[in-house]
Amino acid sequence: MSNSSRGANELWLIRHGETEWSLSGAHTSHTDLPLTENGRRRAAAIGQYLAGRPFALVLSSPLQRAVDTCRLAGYGAACQIDPNLCEWNYGDYEGRTTADIQKENPGWSIWTGTPLHGETIEQVAARADAVLQRAESADGPVLLFAHGHFLRVLTACWLELTPDNGRLFALGTGTISILGYERTTQVITRWNLSVSE
Repeated sequence: MSNSSRGANELWLIRHGETEWSLSGAHTSHTDLPLTENGRRRAAAIGQYLAGRPFALVLSSPLQRAVDTCRLAGYGAACQIDPNLCEWNYGDYEGRTTADIQKENPGWSIWTGTPLHGETIEQVAARADAVLQRAESADGPVLLFAHGHFLRVLTACWLELTPDNGRLFALGTGTISILGYERTTQVITRWNLSVSE
């Protein structure tokens, strides 16, 4: 994303609340799991923290864990669905933990190895760039409800790093992060903020 345009002066990133698979560490892309009760509480706490703050654009992944987090945070009416915000497609590794995958593929990591029948990191980065381009046209701050690995890739793209640098940005469920500017440099202004109920 070029820093010549300052439409989206801030990007607020919300990783969806907890699901059973995020709790277990299982890779979850297209499997459309609901939030746990704790995930619902954390989503509501995000809403209390944001307290109706206005955004020029609110976008969500179409998957229910993101849409429900958006709704419980109080932004359901303003939300537009953007399929580009879907999680990394893990292909044949869907529903499996990294430790389980490494039993047959030692040393494997999503950041260094494309899952069989899944997306490459370049494909995920291309979707992230499309989201950033859409955000750039907004006249003010943008709120995104999406998924852990995808938001980490998007952050690397925002910082003009290679997408595999997303591995450096740990991101918990039900958290708030903010991307913005220091003068004309694109930066992280807040990361992985967990708010209590």
